[in-house]
Amino acid sequence: MTDQIFPWGHHKRYNDFSTHFRTLFSERVQKISIDAGFTCPNRDGTKASSGCSYCNNQTFKPDYCRFDKNIAEQVTEGIDFFSKKYQAMKFLAYFQAYSNTYADLTVLKERYEEALAHPKIIGLVLGTRPDCVDDEILNYLADLSKDYYVMVEYGVESVNDETLERINRGHTFEQACWAIRETASRGIHTCAHVILGLPGESREQLLSQATIISQLPVENIKLHQLQIHKGTRMAVEFKEHPEDFQLLTADEYIDLVIEYLELLSPEIIVERFISQAPKELLIAPKWGLKNFEFVAKVEKRLKERNTWQGRLHS
Repeated sequence: MTDQIFPWGHHKRYNDFSTHFRTLFSERVQKISIDAGFTCPNRDGTKASSGCSYCNNQTFKPDYCRFDKNIAEQVTEGIDFFSKKYQAMKFLAYFQAYSNTYADLTVLKERYEEALAHPKIIGLVLGTRPDCVDDEILNYLADLSKDYYVMVEYGVESVNDETLERINRGHTFEQACWAIRETASRGIHTCAHVILGLPGESREQLLSQATIISQLPVENIKLHQLQIHKGTRMAVEFKEHPEDFQLLTADEYIDLVIEYLELLSPEIIVERFISQAPKELLIAPKWGLKNFEFVAKVEKRLKERNTWQGRLHS
C-alpha cells in the first residue's frame, strides 16, 4: 500500500490543500489576512447582537490585520512579513474577520479592488455567512473570477438546524446549501467551514455530516475542533453547565477525523483539521499541539489503519 496512488493523484492518504495549491499555481502562494471593517448580521442587531455563541474574532487575527490600517497598508505589511521568509511568491487577500460579503455591492467592490490593486495579489478568499450573499454579489464575484482566483469560504458549522439555533448562528443548513450551490454554479471556488464537537451533537451525527457535505459542490473543507474561548457566550455556558460539553482529547479527535475522512468525498480538498487560538484566549481543550504536529499524527494514524479519505464514501 505504500506505493498506492490515491484518487487525487499522489501518495498522501487524504486530498491535502498544500499539494493542491502547489499544482494549481506555478509558484508559492500565501494568504494574507485582511480586516476590512465589516460586521455581521448576528452582531449589528439585524438578527442578533451577541454573535455566535463560540465566536471571538481575536482568536484568528494576526497582528498586522487591524482595521485601524487601511486595506492597502494591511496588504503591504502582510506581504512584507512573508517576503522575509520566502523570496518568489504571490498572495491571496484573505478577508477573514466577520462577514466579508455583508455590505452594499459598491462597498464590497471598493474594498476588494483596493486589495487586488497590489501587483502581487492574485485573488481573494472571502470568509462569510451563507445568508450574506445574493445573486448580485455572486454575479460580481463570478466576473472577478475570470481574472483572479476567487474563493468564498462559508461558515456552515453544522448540518443540524437544532445545533445552529443553539449556537445562535441565525441561519439554517438549507441556506448554506443554497449559497454553496449558487456559488459553485458560477464557477467560483467554495470552501465549507465546520466545527466538530458542538454541544448536543452525537458522534453519529458528526460522521453523517461528512456524507451530507459530500453531496454538495464543496471544493475545500476546513475541519475545526470545538474550542471554548474567553469572551464568548459559550464560555459562560461551559462554566455554568460543563456537563453539556464533551470536549475531546487530541487522540479522540484524531480518531474522529480519521472516521470523518473515510466518509468524505475524495474530491473534496481538506484545508485544515484543527484551529489554534492564542493561549491567553483559550479555555479548553488545551492540547499543546501545533498544526503541523497534529497533521503528522493524522497521517501516521491513517497509515497505521491502512485507510484513506473516501474509503467508505459511496
